[in-house]
Amino acid sequence: MTSLTPTAEGNIPFSVQIPGKEQKNPCTTYYKIFGDISATKVPRLVVVHGGPGAAHEYLLSFAALWDRYGIPVVFYDQIGCGASSHLPETRGDISFWKEELFIAELENLLDHLKLRDGPGFHLLGQSWGGLLGAAYAARRPRGLQRLVLASALASIDLSIRSIELRREEMPQDIRDSLTKCLGENDYESPQFREAAALFSKSFVCRADPFPPELIAGLRHLAEDTTVYGTMYGPSVFNLNGSLSGWTCIPQLQQIEAPTLVYNGEFDTSHDIGQEPFFELIPRVRWITFPDGGHMCHLEPGLAERVLKVVGEFLAQHKSPK
Repeated sequence: MTSLTPTAEGNIPFSVQIPGKEQKNPCTTYYKIFGDISATKVPRLVVVHGGPGAAHEYLLSFAALWDRYGIPVVFYDQIGCGASSHLPETRGDISFWKEELFIAELENLLDHLKLRDGPGFHLLGQSWGGLLGAAYAARRPRGLQRLVLASALASIDLSIRSIELRREEMPQDIRDSLTKCLGENDYESPQFREAAALFSKSFVCRADPFPPELIAGLRHLAEDTTVYGTMYGPSVFNLNGSLSGWTCIPQLQQIEAPTLVYNGEFDTSHDIGQEPFFELIPRVRWITFPDGGHMCHLEPGLAERVLKVVGEFLAQHKSPK
């Protein structure tokens, strides 16, 4: 975990309309800040985590952007996970767990912390957070200055294809085990767990052992499966949730903010999922980190380089005099 100490943290009221209920359900969004978001003359960075449902801890290494580049950093746990409100009664409700819910929560956070004002804000979305970040940036929100899409994907169909391509790179016996287990809807047997673990070590995070930041995220996903199970599905190999068919490709040309796209050479977010970003976003740079997986920012030999690339990209923004 980062050795930096948060400047502030708290909970933001966020009410949601749960289907079947007459009144809105009062919820809260947990946030954590590194740096001074009120006195700064540079845009504040808002970090949007993945999963969906993994919470913010596995991205805390980006807090160092405050110390190294003077960029205040805001983390938050999306609704349904971490220290934010959990809604287990909505498990399986695909009409509730959709993009619009998370867009509304992000806008509520920006307004509560007044991040649109003054120098505005940058947005960094990792994995699912990058899907959400791209869709949000296409709306041209007031105050957005720069966008970082970290191991994101332009559509769920490309996500599915990316996973298929990575599976094809596995040893034949592992591929056979996955095919057998998935055909039997077997996600609990030692055979499936062993194959899934090797897949994760090859393509999700290539650090061995997994760092504690990532362990925290995996724990969040395991302790409450409401969000991931409803939006994605029973495993990374079987996407059948509310994100099925999702795409932001038709909206990518509407992104005005200068954008940094990055992924790893062995990322579950394969190059095919990055190509629409590079081809359609008007002002974009794409970097693929050699030997990297889905968690480049946590992997030995790459973590410092990722931080430097992101920090220098965000620092290019010209602050008002």
